[in-house]
Amino acid sequence: MKKLRFLALLFVGFMSFSAFAQDEAEEITEEELMRFAVMEDSVMAFFEQKNDELIDLIRNNDVIDGAGRYNEIKAAWDDEDKLAEIEITDEEKTAYEEILAFMSSVQDEVREFKIYLIKNDEVLGVATFNKVNKAMKENPEIKEKVDTLQAELKEKRSSEEDGVSADS
Repeated sequence: MKKLRFLALLFVGFMSFSAFAQDEAEEITEEELMRFAVMEDSVMAFFEQKNDELIDLIRNNDVIDGAGRYNEIKAAWDDEDKLAEIEITDEEKTAYEEILAFMSSVQDEVREFKIYLIKNDEVLGVATFNKVNKAMKENPEIKEKVDTLQAELKEKRSSEEDGVSADS
């Protein structure tokens, strides 16, 4: 009987310790929040760079004459009758398919870049990503704090880019 009581107390003590350890593990530092925000801002900057490349590809396409024609083809793309109506050429189809392929590759590149940053312990690390991501879902204040940090980073990056552009 004493043995059973001792085991029960030991079990309760262990469970209390486990609960305490979990509470401690869920605490998020300012550094972790900043690292998460920096990772997200880096992904956003990479996406914006790739998006600029896409815009240049569309605007400077030798076959598709500018954004107007691109939008016309895009609107008709899944409808053969509409494509015939806008008199799309084989060259334009090929050029548009190349643009679509580039768009798809951008999505893949952005996803791979984000995964790389998450897995890289020097940048963020999977454990920190999961911890902050979970906390953001559970606590609106943490999400708001990360969003604020990201906005500050984006503003700083934008002002630095403007400064570089002005000097060039």
